[in-house]
Amino acid sequence: MRLITLKDGMRPAALVASPDGDRVIDLSGVAESVVRILGDASAADAARAAIEAADPSTLPLRSEVTLAPPVTPGTIFAIGYNYRGHTAADPDAVVADPAHPDVFVKTANALRGADEAVVLPLQSEDVDYEGEIALVIGTAGRDIDPADALGHVGGYTLLNDVSARDWQNRTSQWTLGKNFDGFAPLGPAVVTPDEISNPADLVVEVERDGEITVSQSTSTLIFPFAELIAYLSQAVTLMPGDVISTGTPQKLTSALATHRPLAHGDAVTIRVAGIGELTTRFVDPHKTPAP
Repeated sequence: MRLITLKDGMRPAALVASPDGDRVIDLSGVAESVVRILGDASAADAARAAIEAADPSTLPLRSEVTLAPPVTPGTIFAIGYNYRGHTAADPDAVVADPAHPDVFVKTANALRGADEAVVLPLQSEDVDYEGEIALVIGTAGRDIDPADALGHVGGYTLLNDVSARDWQNRTSQWTLGKNFDGFAPLGPAVVTPDEISNPADLVVEVERDGEITVSQSTSTLIFPFAELIAYLSQAVTLMPGDVISTGTPQKLTSALATHRPLAHGDAVTIRVAGIGELTTRFVDPHKTPAP
C-alpha cells in the first residue's frame, strides 16, 4: 500500500495506481490515521480490503487533492554521514567510518507536506538540500534486537533534510541550521514494507532543476536500517509514527563543483524506485511563488 494523509481534515487515504495516473481512496472509514494502519494488523487488512473493493474510475486523481505529511511524528531522528563516500572539509583527509551513528533531530515546526513549498529564510545565505529515505515506525520498541528491527518498520517514505549551512556550521550543534520552519518536507506517501523487496539495495537519486546531483545505493550505508533502529532504541522507546531519516549520500562530483545555494523557483526531486518521488519547490517570501 501507498498511504497518504489528505490535508483536508488530515484524513488517511491511499494512492491507487491506474492507467491515467494515481487515484486516491479515502480510508477515514477504516482508521483515524495512517499511523494506525501501519501499526495495527486489523486496520491494515481493512485498508487493503477497501482498496481492492474500490472502483478506480470513481476515485479522484492525485492532482485533485492536497497532501499533508503522511504521518505526524512524535520525533524525527536524522542521521549524518551515513553513506560511504562523504568528503571531508580537508580534501586530502581520509574519512573513516564513524564508530556510532551521528544522530540529531528535526523539530515539529520543520515538518511540511509534499504539496507545500519551502520558504527560504531571509536569515540564511546558504540553504541546501539532502535527499533521504525515511523509516516510519509501526510498532513501538525499546532495546530492539537488530535481527528484529525491520519488523518494527511500518513503512518507507522520503524526507528532504533542508539545511542552512551557514547556521549549521556556526557551532558543533546543528539544531538551528537544520530546523528553520519548513526544513523537513516528508512524503508524499508511506509505502508498506511488503512493497520493498530489498531495503539494502535501493538507489537514492536526487534531481535539482533537471540535473541528477545524487545517485547512490543503500548497499553503501555505514549503518543499515536495522542497525539504526536498534541503536536508537537503546536510548529511546521508539513509538508508532516516529520517523528515522537515514542520511544522505554525497553529492556527485559535478554537483559539488558547481554548488550554489537554493534560490527562488528551484525544485528538488528525491526519487527512490518502489518508494516514489518527493518534489519540493523553494520560494523567496518577497517574490511571487513559482508556478
